[in-house]
Amino acid sequence: MLRPEAPATLAECRQAIDRVDAALATLLERRAALAGRVQRLKPVGGFAGRDLARERALVARMAERAPALGEARLAPVMNAVIEAGLHLAEEDMTG
Repeated sequence: MLRPEAPATLAECRQAIDRVDAALATLLERRAALAGRVQRLKPVGGFAGRDLARERALVARMAERAPALGEARLAPVMNAVIEAGLHLAEEDMTG
């Protein structure tokens, strides 16, 4: 997964993308589960308990690992990931 690939055809490129997407799905579900646990442990959970400074620091750390994307591109992605986890946590707590 983390080894560089050099697909030579459109089909090979799409297969490589599909493998990355499958890994992303697994990682995103794991992240959402951990975030749900955090929501139950925090004094103020959910959207009201968001720590924007921590989120900005997270994006900055990620940008160090993915400099081609940078903070400006990673920030909206991580916002969507965080919000999806918060919505899931809310559903889990009410459902």
